[in-house]
Amino acid sequence: MDLIANLSLGFGVAFTPINLMYAFIGCFLGTVIGVLPGIGPVATIAMLLPATYALPPVSALIMLAGIYYGAQYGGSTTAILVNLPGETSSVVTVIDGYQMARQGRAGPALAAAGLGSFFAGCVGTLVLAAFAVPLTEVAFKFGPAEYFSLMVLGLVGAVVLASGSLIKAVGMILLGLLMGLVGTDVNSGVARFSFDVPELTDGIGFIVIAMGVFGYGEIIMNLGKHESEREVFTANVTGLWPTKEDFKRMIPAVLRGTALGCVLGILPGGGAVMAAFGAYTIEKKTKLQPGEVPFGKGNIRGVASPESANNAASQTSFIPLLTLGIPPNAVMALMVGAMTIHNIQPGPQVMTSNPELFWGLIASMWIGNAMLIILNLPLIGIWIKLLSVPYRWLFPAIVLFCAIGVYSTNNNTFDIWLVGVFGFIGYLFIKLGAEPAPLLLGFILGPMMEENLRRALLLSRGDWSVFVTRGLSASLLAVAAFLLVIVLLPSIKQKREEAFVED
Repeated sequence: MDLIANLSLGFGVAFTPINLMYAFIGCFLGTVIGVLPGIGPVATIAMLLPATYALPPVSALIMLAGIYYGAQYGGSTTAILVNLPGETSSVVTVIDGYQMARQGRAGPALAAAGLGSFFAGCVGTLVLAAFAVPLTEVAFKFGPAEYFSLMVLGLVGAVVLASGSLIKAVGMILLGLLMGLVGTDVNSGVARFSFDVPELTDGIGFIVIAMGVFGYGEIIMNLGKHESEREVFTANVTGLWPTKEDFKRMIPAVLRGTALGCVLGILPGGGAVMAAFGAYTIEKKTKLQPGEVPFGKGNIRGVASPESANNAASQTSFIPLLTLGIPPNAVMALMVGAMTIHNIQPGPQVMTSNPELFWGLIASMWIGNAMLIILNLPLIGIWIKLLSVPYRWLFPAIVLFCAIGVYSTNNNTFDIWLVGVFGFIGYLFIKLGAEPAPLLLGFILGPMMEENLRRALLLSRGDWSVFVTRGLSASLLAVAAFLLVIVLLPSIKQKREEAFVED
């Protein structure tokens, strides 16, 4: 009964005109940036963080959440129509979705992605609502030692689930942790690693790094691509509805993808991406029915399952953020930034101290999922037109918007130069094949880890054994060590590398 009472409070908050408007703005922006290749939700949320200063906290978070799961929907449109994944988690949708478009079946492919996403999004939100209360009660048992161990586990999880080289993922996390040390020491008040630059005594701005590495870095990378890479199947989008045979094959695939996404979304380090890859791998292992198209040649299951998985994962990734205050991926790290802007400390106390925000955000996700179905299916013609906007017109507007956003946070031109530097660094990361998301996680969790480490040692009077003598802390560190050992085993390492590569 408590769940029903909490959800009715949430819907009361979400159904106010102002919150409905911001939910729609978030979903619309998310879909647009999902459709436009190269502009992901991380870059967009980073750009819009300064704009949320003036908004009420609930409206700001509802809008940013809408951008996140809206981008998961929109990314499938470019994957199917243009053979370009608009979003990282849409990489596997390209394989069969584009083939369906080439066969004149872009409509059913887009409908399968949209309907699968809607169902998975609703189930993911239900899981979030159901598990939020019990997990929050567990979180209240956490002391500084437990929080430190949990953050260690979070960073290890980010290494395990990051695509590409393990060494690069570890390197990015360490770089993020080191960058988090720049600024004034919490305990002594002494400036450290600021190299006598007055602007660095407060530390490197979170928005500066996010905009530079993700926003400018992506822009520089996209400018390196030739315009002739774009190919849009405008003529082939006829008849949206899948056939009865399609539905028969889609439904089990959607259920499998949703279940996998709900579990993997909770894990740190890009659960939505891993869920999409995992769901596609499961479908490939599932026996083909008589008369079914092979995978890679336009099988509708290859679209429905990964799209369901990445949307379920994008909803359940809010669980560790809202209950434990730990961001499981780069977008959730940005959400921590948004909460901090509004003086809200992420963690278990959000539910008790600010229930309107907590349950209002959860309820807004159901409304957002319904809005996304309306935005994605009937307006496909508009998204196709949007894809024809030349990138040379698009990128100057994005660069200008980033610069204005960064300047408005501190009214400091130094930050604009710093964003440019991080933009170049972000481009280098892309060229070196180093995924930048772990860096952002390391940067966000670094100061929190240091604070909890020092607090735990102060309480234990410098006794390091506090991390292994407290049961919960020891268990979390044991899981982190187990994960590291498992992922370093040669057979597991090979399978992990194969999971991120598709023909």
